[in-house]
Amino acid sequence: MSTSTPHKTVLSYFTWSFIVTVVGLALGAWLGWQTTGTIGGMASIFFICAVLAVLEISLSFDNAVVNANKLKDMTPEWQHRFLTWGIIIAVFGMRIIFPLLVVVIAAGIGPIEAIVLAASKPEEYARIMTDAHLPIAAFGGTFLLMVALTYFFNSDKDVHWFGPLERPMARLAEIKGIEVAIVLILLLTFSSVLGEVEGTTFLYSGIYGLLTFLAVEVLGGILDASQKTLNAAAQGGFGAFLYLEVLDASFSFDGVIGAFALSQNLFVIAIGLGIGAMYVRSMTIMLVEKGTLSEYRYLEHGAFYAILILSVVMYFQTLVHIPEVITGLGGAVLIGVAFWASVRHNRREEAHAEEGKTVAAE
Repeated sequence: MSTSTPHKTVLSYFTWSFIVTVVGLALGAWLGWQTTGTIGGMASIFFICAVLAVLEISLSFDNAVVNANKLKDMTPEWQHRFLTWGIIIAVFGMRIIFPLLVVVIAAGIGPIEAIVLAASKPEEYARIMTDAHLPIAAFGGTFLLMVALTYFFNSDKDVHWFGPLERPMARLAEIKGIEVAIVLILLLTFSSVLGEVEGTTFLYSGIYGLLTFLAVEVLGGILDASQKTLNAAAQGGFGAFLYLEVLDASFSFDGVIGAFALSQNLFVIAIGLGIGAMYVRSMTIMLVEKGTLSEYRYLEHGAFYAILILSVVMYFQTLVHIPEVITGLGGAVLIGVAFWASVRHNRREEAHAEEGKTVAAE
Protein backbone atom coordinates (compact mmCIF):
# COMPACT_ATOMS: atom_id res chain seq x y z
CA MET A 1 0.00 0.00 0.00
CA SER A 2 2.79 2.40 0.82
CA THR A 3 4.68 1.78 -2.42
CA SER A 4 4.17 4.12 -5.33
CA THR A 5 1.95 2.94 -8.18
CA PRO A 6 2.62 5.37 -11.04
CA HIS A 7 0.71 3.23 -13.59
CA LYS A 8 -2.60 4.04 -11.92
CA THR A 9 -4.35 7.19 -13.06
CA VAL A 10 -5.90 9.65 -10.64
CA LEU A 11 -9.41 8.79 -11.84
CA SER A 12 -8.83 5.08 -11.21
CA TYR A 13 -8.53 5.77 -7.49
CA PHE A 14 -12.08 7.15 -7.47
CA THR A 15 -13.82 4.27 -9.28
CA TRP A 16 -15.65 3.03 -6.18
CA SER A 17 -16.43 6.60 -5.14
CA PHE A 18 -18.13 7.21 -8.50
CA ILE A 19 -20.11 3.98 -8.14
CA VAL A 20 -21.22 4.89 -4.60
CA THR A 21 -22.14 8.38 -5.85
CA VAL A 22 -24.45 7.00 -8.54
CA VAL A 23 -26.04 4.48 -6.18
CA GLY A 24 -26.35 7.01 -3.34
CA LEU A 25 -27.90 9.75 -5.47
CA ALA A 26 -30.30 7.24 -7.03
CA LEU A 27 -31.26 6.10 -3.53
CA GLY A 28 -31.72 9.72 -2.49
CA ALA A 29 -34.01 10.36 -5.47
CA TRP A 30 -36.01 7.22 -4.63
CA LEU A 31 -36.29 8.34 -1.00
CA GLY A 32 -37.48 11.76 -2.16
CA TRP A 33 -40.17 10.17 -4.30
CA GLN A 34 -41.27 7.85 -1.48
CA THR A 35 -41.53 10.65 1.08
CA THR A 36 -43.07 13.39 -1.11
CA GLY A 37 -44.57 11.62 -4.12
CA THR A 38 -43.64 14.54 -6.37
CA ILE A 39 -40.95 15.20 -8.98
CA GLY A 40 -40.03 18.42 -7.18
CA GLY A 41 -39.58 16.61 -3.86
CA MET A 42 -37.49 13.93 -5.53
CA ALA A 43 -35.25 16.57 -7.16
CA SER A 44 -34.94 18.44 -3.85
CA ILE A 45 -33.73 15.37 -1.93
CA PHE A 46 -31.40 14.48 -4.81
CA PHE A 47 -29.89 17.98 -4.68
CA ILE A 48 -29.51 17.93 -0.87
CA CYS A 49 -27.67 14.60 -1.02
CA ALA A 50 -25.28 16.05 -3.62
CA VAL A 51 -24.66 19.22 -1.57
CA LEU A 52 -24.04 17.18 1.59
CA ALA A 53 -21.50 15.03 -0.28
CA VAL A 54 -19.64 18.13 -1.51
CA LEU A 55 -19.77 19.63 2.00
CA GLU A 56 -18.33 16.46 3.52
CA ILE A 57 -15.50 16.36 0.96
CA SER A 58 -14.57 20.01 1.56
CA LEU A 59 -14.65 19.55 5.35
CA SER A 60 -12.65 16.32 5.30
CA PHE A 61 -9.90 16.86 2.73
CA ASP A 62 -7.50 17.69 5.55
CA ASN A 63 -8.65 14.46 7.20
CA ALA A 64 -7.47 12.52 4.14
CA VAL A 65 -4.04 14.16 4.30
CA VAL A 66 -3.63 13.36 8.00
CA ASN A 67 -4.89 9.80 7.46
CA ALA A 68 -2.32 9.31 4.69
CA ASN A 69 0.44 10.67 6.93
CA LYS A 70 -0.37 8.04 9.56
CA LEU A 71 -1.11 5.22 7.13
CA LYS A 72 2.24 5.42 5.35
CA ASP A 73 3.96 4.17 8.51
CA MET A 74 1.50 1.31 9.14
CA THR A 75 1.90 -2.27 7.96
CA PRO A 76 0.07 -3.15 4.71
CA GLU A 77 -2.24 -5.42 6.71
CA TRP A 78 -3.38 -2.59 8.98
CA GLN A 79 -3.57 -0.16 6.08
CA HIS A 80 -6.03 -2.53 4.42
CA ARG A 81 -8.00 -2.97 7.65
CA PHE A 82 -8.38 0.77 8.12
CA LEU A 83 -9.44 1.31 4.51
CA THR A 84 -12.07 -1.47 4.76
CA TRP A 85 -13.27 -1.67 8.37
CA GLY A 86 -12.52 2.02 8.84
CA ILE A 87 -14.82 3.14 6.04
CA ILE A 88 -17.61 0.93 7.42
CA ILE A 89 -17.16 2.57 10.84
CA ALA A 90 -16.97 6.02 9.23
CA VAL A 91 -20.10 5.65 7.10
CA PHE A 92 -22.36 3.58 9.33
CA GLY A 93 -20.86 4.39 12.72
CA MET A 94 -20.48 8.16 12.50
CA ARG A 95 -23.17 8.99 9.94
CA ILE A 96 -25.95 6.75 11.30
CA ILE A 97 -25.18 5.22 14.71
CA PHE A 98 -23.60 8.35 16.22
CA PRO A 99 -26.64 10.63 15.61
CA LEU A 100 -28.89 7.88 16.99
CA LEU A 101 -26.75 7.51 20.13
CA VAL A 102 -26.85 11.27 20.72
CA VAL A 103 -30.66 11.21 20.67
CA VAL A 104 -30.75 8.05 22.81
CA ILE A 105 -28.62 9.72 25.50
CA ALA A 106 -30.10 13.21 25.24
CA ALA A 107 -33.76 12.14 25.13
CA GLY A 108 -33.40 9.11 27.43
CA ILE A 109 -35.08 6.76 24.96
CA GLY A 110 -34.13 3.39 23.47
CA PRO A 111 -32.41 2.87 20.09
CA ILE A 112 -35.60 1.62 18.44
CA GLU A 113 -37.52 4.66 19.69
CA ALA A 114 -34.73 6.89 18.32
CA ILE A 115 -35.07 5.31 14.87
CA VAL A 116 -38.85 5.74 14.98
CA LEU A 117 -38.38 9.36 16.07
CA ALA A 118 -35.96 9.99 13.16
CA ALA A 119 -38.46 8.53 10.69
CA SER A 120 -41.72 9.95 12.07
CA LYS A 121 -40.69 13.22 13.76
CA PRO A 122 -37.57 14.51 11.97
CA GLU A 123 -38.07 18.06 13.34
CA GLU A 124 -37.90 16.83 16.95
CA TYR A 125 -34.95 14.60 16.08
CA ALA A 126 -33.11 17.56 14.52
CA ARG A 127 -33.86 19.74 17.55
CA ILE A 128 -32.32 17.20 19.94
CA MET A 129 -29.21 16.91 17.72
CA THR A 130 -28.86 20.69 17.54
CA ASP A 131 -29.22 21.04 21.32
CA ALA A 132 -26.37 18.54 21.74
CA HIS A 133 -24.03 20.63 19.61
CA LEU A 134 -22.26 22.37 22.50
CA PRO A 135 -20.78 19.28 24.24
CA ILE A 136 -20.03 17.66 20.88
CA ALA A 137 -18.19 20.78 19.66
CA ALA A 138 -16.21 20.96 22.91
CA PHE A 139 -15.22 17.28 22.76
CA GLY A 140 -14.36 17.17 19.04
CA GLY A 141 -12.75 20.61 19.01
CA THR A 142 -10.49 19.72 21.91
CA PHE A 143 -9.39 16.43 20.35
CA LEU A 144 -8.60 18.13 17.02
CA LEU A 145 -6.82 20.99 18.78
CA MET A 146 -4.54 18.49 20.52
CA VAL A 147 -3.87 16.76 17.19
CA ALA A 148 -2.81 20.05 15.57
CA LEU A 149 -0.75 21.35 18.51
CA THR A 150 1.06 18.03 18.89
CA TYR A 151 2.13 18.31 15.25
CA PHE A 152 3.52 21.84 15.59
CA PHE A 153 4.98 21.49 19.11
CA ASN A 154 7.45 18.84 18.02
CA SER A 155 11.19 19.30 18.64
CA ASP A 156 11.98 16.78 15.87
CA LYS A 157 10.05 18.76 13.24
CA ASP A 158 12.65 20.27 10.90
CA VAL A 159 10.52 21.23 7.88
CA HIS A 160 8.70 24.52 8.43
CA TRP A 161 6.26 26.19 6.07
CA PHE A 162 5.64 29.40 8.04
CA GLY A 163 9.00 29.64 9.81
CA PRO A 164 8.40 32.66 12.09
CA LEU A 165 5.55 30.76 13.79
CA GLU A 166 6.62 27.12 13.47
CA ARG A 167 10.26 27.43 14.56
CA PRO A 168 9.42 28.93 17.98
CA MET A 169 6.72 26.29 18.45
CA ALA A 170 9.24 23.53 17.70
CA ARG A 171 11.67 25.04 20.25
CA LEU A 172 8.93 25.39 22.88
CA ALA A 173 8.17 21.69 22.47
CA GLU A 174 10.97 21.08 24.98
CA ILE A 175 8.49 22.29 27.63
CA LYS A 176 6.59 19.14 28.56
CA GLY A 177 2.82 19.43 28.46
CA ILE A 178 2.70 22.83 26.75
CA GLU A 179 -0.04 21.62 24.39
CA VAL A 180 -2.18 20.49 27.32
CA ALA A 181 -1.67 23.82 29.06
CA ILE A 182 -2.79 25.77 25.97
CA VAL A 183 -5.90 23.62 25.59
CA LEU A 184 -6.84 23.97 29.26
CA ILE A 185 -6.43 27.76 29.08
CA LEU A 186 -8.74 27.90 26.06
CA LEU A 187 -11.28 25.62 27.75
CA LEU A 188 -11.35 27.80 30.86
CA THR A 189 -11.61 30.97 28.76
CA PHE A 190 -14.54 29.78 26.64
CA SER A 191 -16.34 28.19 29.59
CA SER A 192 -16.19 31.48 31.49
CA VAL A 193 -17.72 33.35 28.52
CA LEU A 194 -20.54 30.82 28.03
CA GLY A 195 -22.01 31.19 31.51
CA GLU A 196 -22.39 28.84 34.44
CA VAL A 197 -24.55 26.00 33.05
CA GLU A 198 -23.31 25.92 29.45
CA GLY A 199 -19.79 26.74 30.59
CA THR A 200 -19.69 23.74 32.91
CA THR A 201 -20.95 21.47 30.12
CA PHE A 202 -18.36 22.88 27.72
CA LEU A 203 -15.53 22.47 30.23
CA TYR A 204 -16.36 18.87 31.16
CA SER A 205 -16.89 17.86 27.52
CA GLY A 206 -13.59 19.45 26.53
CA ILE A 207 -11.77 17.65 29.34
CA TYR A 208 -13.25 14.36 28.13
CA GLY A 209 -11.94 15.17 24.64
CA LEU A 210 -8.49 15.90 26.11
CA LEU A 211 -8.51 12.67 28.13
CA THR A 212 -9.58 10.72 25.05
CA PHE A 213 -6.63 12.08 23.08
CA LEU A 214 -4.19 11.29 25.89
CA ALA A 215 -5.69 7.81 26.36
CA VAL A 216 -5.31 7.03 22.65
CA GLU A 217 -1.72 8.30 22.71
CA VAL A 218 -0.88 6.21 25.79
CA LEU A 219 -2.54 3.12 24.35
CA GLY A 220 -0.71 3.58 21.06
CA GLY A 221 2.59 3.87 22.95
CA ILE A 222 1.87 0.70 24.93
CA LEU A 223 0.98 -1.22 21.78
CA ASP A 224 4.08 0.06 19.98
CA ALA A 225 6.19 -1.08 22.94
CA SER A 226 4.47 -4.46 22.81
CA GLN A 227 5.28 -4.63 19.10
CA LYS A 228 8.97 -4.22 19.79
CA THR A 229 9.17 -6.61 22.71
CA LEU A 230 6.78 -9.29 21.46
CA ASN A 231 7.43 -8.83 17.73
CA ALA A 232 3.69 -8.51 17.11
CA ALA A 233 3.35 -6.01 14.30
CA ALA A 234 -0.43 -6.18 14.35
CA GLN A 235 -0.58 -4.78 17.88
CA GLY A 236 1.31 -1.63 16.91
CA GLY A 237 -0.96 -1.31 13.89
CA PHE A 238 -4.00 -1.44 16.14
CA GLY A 239 -2.76 1.59 18.09
CA ALA A 240 -2.53 3.65 14.90
CA PHE A 241 -5.89 2.22 13.73
CA LEU A 242 -7.55 3.35 16.95
CA TYR A 243 -6.00 6.81 16.67
CA LEU A 244 -7.27 7.22 13.11
CA GLU A 245 -10.79 6.10 14.04
CA VAL A 246 -11.06 8.64 16.87
CA LEU A 247 -9.57 11.31 14.62
CA ASP A 248 -12.12 10.55 11.89
CA ALA A 249 -14.91 10.72 14.45
CA SER A 250 -13.72 14.14 15.62
CA PHE A 251 -13.69 15.41 12.03
CA SER A 252 -17.19 14.04 11.52
CA PHE A 253 -18.84 15.68 14.56
CA ASP A 254 -19.18 19.12 13.02
CA GLY A 255 -20.27 17.86 9.61
CA VAL A 256 -22.98 15.60 11.04
CA ILE A 257 -24.44 18.35 13.23
CA GLY A 258 -24.18 20.94 10.45
CA ALA A 259 -25.94 18.63 8.01
CA PHE A 260 -29.19 19.05 9.94
CA ALA A 261 -29.25 22.66 8.70
CA LEU A 262 -29.80 21.28 5.18
CA SER A 263 -32.04 18.32 6.00
CA GLN A 264 -33.77 16.93 9.07
CA ASN A 265 -33.99 13.46 7.58
CA LEU A 266 -31.37 11.15 9.12
CA PHE A 267 -31.36 8.85 6.10
CA VAL A 268 -30.81 11.70 3.61
CA ILE A 269 -27.91 12.93 5.75
CA ALA A 270 -26.41 9.43 5.92
CA ILE A 271 -26.56 9.11 2.11
CA GLY A 272 -24.95 12.51 1.44
CA LEU A 273 -22.21 12.24 4.06
CA GLY A 274 -21.59 8.59 3.17
CA ILE A 275 -20.85 9.56 -0.44
CA GLY A 276 -18.43 12.21 0.79
CA ALA A 277 -16.72 9.72 3.10
CA MET A 278 -15.99 7.44 0.13
CA TYR A 279 -14.15 10.25 -1.66
CA VAL A 280 -12.10 10.91 1.48
CA ARG A 281 -11.14 7.21 1.48
CA SER A 282 -10.17 7.39 -2.21
CA MET A 283 -8.07 10.51 -1.64
CA THR A 284 -6.34 8.80 1.29
CA ILE A 285 -5.39 5.77 -0.83
CA MET A 286 -4.10 8.00 -3.63
CA LEU A 287 -1.98 10.10 -1.28
CA VAL A 288 -0.41 6.98 0.26
CA GLU A 289 0.26 5.04 -2.95
CA LYS A 290 1.55 7.97 -5.00
CA GLY A 291 3.72 9.29 -2.14
CA THR A 292 2.19 12.73 -2.59
CA LEU A 293 3.02 13.85 0.95
CA SER A 294 6.75 13.39 0.39
CA GLU A 295 6.57 14.98 -3.07
CA TYR A 296 4.73 18.08 -1.83
CA ARG A 297 6.46 18.95 1.43
CA TYR A 298 4.03 21.60 2.70
CA LEU A 299 0.79 19.72 1.98
CA GLU A 300 0.84 18.14 5.42
CA HIS A 301 1.42 21.56 7.03
CA GLY A 302 -1.65 22.93 5.25
CA ALA A 303 -3.76 20.04 6.56
CA PHE A 304 -2.70 20.60 10.16
CA TYR A 305 -3.26 24.35 9.90
CA ALA A 306 -6.76 23.51 8.62
CA ILE A 307 -7.28 21.21 11.61
CA LEU A 308 -6.10 23.96 13.96
CA ILE A 309 -8.55 26.44 12.45
CA LEU A 310 -11.38 23.88 12.45
CA SER A 311 -10.87 23.17 16.14
CA VAL A 312 -10.98 26.87 17.00
CA VAL A 313 -14.07 27.32 14.80
CA MET A 314 -15.78 24.48 16.68
CA TYR A 315 -15.08 26.36 19.91
CA PHE A 316 -16.44 29.63 18.52
CA GLN A 317 -19.54 27.87 17.17
CA THR A 318 -20.66 27.49 20.77
CA LEU A 319 -20.90 31.31 20.87
CA VAL A 320 -21.94 32.27 17.32
CA HIS A 321 -23.11 30.35 14.27
CA ILE A 322 -20.43 29.85 11.63
CA PRO A 323 -21.67 28.21 8.38
CA GLU A 324 -20.01 24.87 7.68
CA VAL A 325 -19.46 25.95 4.07
CA ILE A 326 -17.05 28.65 5.28
CA THR A 327 -15.18 26.11 7.40
CA GLY A 328 -14.89 23.67 4.52
CA LEU A 329 -13.77 26.30 2.02
CA GLY A 330 -11.22 27.64 4.51
CA GLY A 331 -9.62 24.24 4.90
CA ALA A 332 -9.62 23.62 1.14
CA VAL A 333 -8.00 27.02 0.48
CA LEU A 334 -5.28 26.37 3.06
CA ILE A 335 -4.41 23.01 1.54
CA GLY A 336 -4.48 24.57 -1.93
CA VAL A 337 -2.04 27.28 -0.85
CA ALA A 338 0.17 24.63 0.77
CA PHE A 339 0.15 22.65 -2.48
CA TRP A 340 1.07 25.76 -4.46
CA ALA A 341 3.90 26.56 -2.02
CA SER A 342 5.17 22.99 -2.37
CA VAL A 343 5.18 23.25 -6.18
CA ARG A 344 7.13 26.52 -5.97
CA HIS A 345 9.65 24.90 -3.60
CA ASN A 346 10.12 21.96 -5.97
CA ARG A 347 10.67 24.30 -8.91
CA ARG A 348 13.30 26.27 -6.96
CA GLU A 349 15.06 23.03 -6.01
CA GLU A 350 15.06 21.89 -9.65
CA ALA A 351 16.39 25.28 -10.79
CA HIS A 352 19.21 25.15 -8.21
CA ALA A 353 20.05 21.60 -9.29
CA GLU A 354 20.23 22.68 -12.93
CA GLU A 355 22.47 25.62 -12.00
CA GLY A 356 24.73 23.25 -10.08
CA LYS A 357 25.02 20.93 -13.09
CA THR A 358 25.84 23.92 -15.35
CA VAL A 359 28.57 25.18 -13.00
CA ALA A 360 30.02 21.69 -12.69
CA ALA A 361 30.08 21.28 -16.47
CA GLU A 362 31.95 24.57 -16.87
